[in-house]
Amino acid sequence: MIKNLQTLLTKSLNHYPKNRTYTRQVKLDNLDTMDKLKENLKKSMGIESGFKAIKQDRKHLEQYLPKKQEDLPPRSMEDSFIAGIIPLSTDKDLQDKYSSLDGSVRKGRLMEDMDIFAVMVAQKHICDPNLPEDAPFPQVLVTVVVDKIEITEYKMSVEQDIRISGHVCWSGKSSMEIVVWLEQIDNKELKRVTRALFVIAARDPTNTKAAVINPIKPANENEKMIFAGGLDRKKFRQEIEALNLYKTIPTVEEQHMIHNIFTQKLIFIPGSPMKLKDRNQTVWMGDSTISTNFYSHPENRNLHNTVFGGFIMRQACEATSVLGYRFSGEFPRLKTISDIRFLSAVPVFSFPAIHAFVVYTEGTYIHMMVYIDAFDPITKGSQITNRFNFTYSVSKPVREVIPLTYNEAMMYIDGRRHLKTDSQKLSFKGTKK
Repeated sequence: MIKNLQTLLTKSLNHYPKNRTYTRQVKLDNLDTMDKLKENLKKSMGIESGFKAIKQDRKHLEQYLPKKQEDLPPRSMEDSFIAGIIPLSTDKDLQDKYSSLDGSVRKGRLMEDMDIFAVMVAQKHICDPNLPEDAPFPQVLVTVVVDKIEITEYKMSVEQDIRISGHVCWSGKSSMEIVVWLEQIDNKELKRVTRALFVIAARDPTNTKAAVINPIKPANENEKMIFAGGLDRKKFRQEIEALNLYKTIPTVEEQHMIHNIFTQKLIFIPGSPMKLKDRNQTVWMGDSTISTNFYSHPENRNLHNTVFGGFIMRQACEATSVLGYRFSGEFPRLKTISDIRFLSAVPVFSFPAIHAFVVYTEGTYIHMMVYIDAFDPITKGSQITNRFNFTYSVSKPVREVIPLTYNEAMMYIDGRRHLKTDSQKLSFKGTKK
């Protein structure tokens, strides 16, 4: 069953056509910067500047919401396309902001940019001819899932501009899948860096219920192919959720695998703690984790006064980079980020904690799982708000991580499932304007 799902995901990602320029080319010198695009988004949403503890009331915007999807005109993928620039080559302050210790570009910063850019694309897709020109955009747009972020082998320079672009590739009644690309401009050539797939949901102005969006009507054969891939990925997400280890028991093969770990990798003496047979080749999962808290300041809020999802993604990415270095002894290379779940909003006044675990290793691959646990200082309660999966690679084989408890065994199996999917040689074919 798991192998069938991996095949389905590969098929869905390869629905992107070989021809990467299926409509038009965009001149690089005509692109708005990310800062300009963010400012445009803020204005269109009617968001006031300055932090206020009480969220701005948007209930009056409900009058502008369309009641039925049939009231909205169909849109093509071309209609939602946007491209922008991160001007690293000319902005020295921006270079400092994006520089990483290994001489490349900080992936966490790029994830922040991709997340808010996906919202911009989603906003452009939604078109209501009946919305008055002076009315703010009524829908609230929230990231639900980041399905997949693939990283190429190209090593980025912090002194070259980065082009960001994307479009809606599938839409349902109230949610849409968006593909976001990052490319670096190297000697006037575009070098592919990432492809990311975001699922954005449209909500009413108070973010309490779903809002309808425009349907997609593919404009040509390429768009039909891409749309079909979106349907496959939706099916993949549904079937993966049905196999959630908190809902169903592991497969027989996975149960045998865990049993073999205990019989082959551990020393068990009744009445004594279990021990690893070979500490040079294996390490406890409980010793392969880090946790940290971070403040979420007003500058980290989104347009709706909760913590910006991209900021949380950056914190999770950088925590796993630290853990990967501690675990392997070298700067790990990020390969994929998958199955990012935004389970609930994080209030600005909360104190989020990051818990990162190395849950599975194989050869030179390291798979990590991250949970965000947000503490509410008013109620004294906490809840899991986000879940992430990261796959890294290093230059030499790493030790095998060994689970001790049943919970760790489930994390081990889940990590193995993700790594088996993430490490497939997925192509970077895709649409580009």
